[in-house]
Amino acid sequence: MTTTNAADVAETPRREATMRKWLRRIRGAIGMGFTWAAAWFAVGFVPRWVFGIESDLPFPLLFGGLGFIGGVTFSGLLVLAEGRRRFDQMSLPRFAGWGAAGGFLLSVLFVMGTSLGWGEVLALNTTFALASAVCASGSLALARRAGRRELPESRGASGDLADHEKPKLPRGGD
Repeated sequence: MTTTNAADVAETPRREATMRKWLRRIRGAIGMGFTWAAAWFAVGFVPRWVFGIESDLPFPLLFGGLGFIGGVTFSGLLVLAEGRRRFDQMSLPRFAGWGAAGGFLLSVLFVMGTSLGWGEVLALNTTFALASAVCASGSLALARRAGRRELPESRGASGDLADHEKPKLPRGGD
């Protein structure tokens, strides 16, 4: 037989709210990763079409995977550094700066697994930081645009609801 403590019962809604907040952040990080992966995947076609470079691993797949990791990394940095701010409270340069930091971190992780010379490392760090800053800026622009779409349009001076927008309430004994 289990007994419930009043403190445990009071604590449960707060735990559930915290879990929902973390699940929302994880879902957002994965969404950011897929968004960046799509952008980087598209850019991955450039080396083949423009420069005629061939490789064993198709560049779109490589770039898409790196874009996903970059987007998730950026989301993690953003939560750690700006966790309490909403997108409309952040400036575009600040958002791009965190994107560049995430790209630099991604390039460091990538370089640790390779044996590149200093010239390649510098080029890779710069490229990843720039690409991530551009993706971060685009992500903020998309988020702000989506936020404006969700806001209801002005309903006139009074702000009253139209007849079809009013909730249907059951009539009591009046």
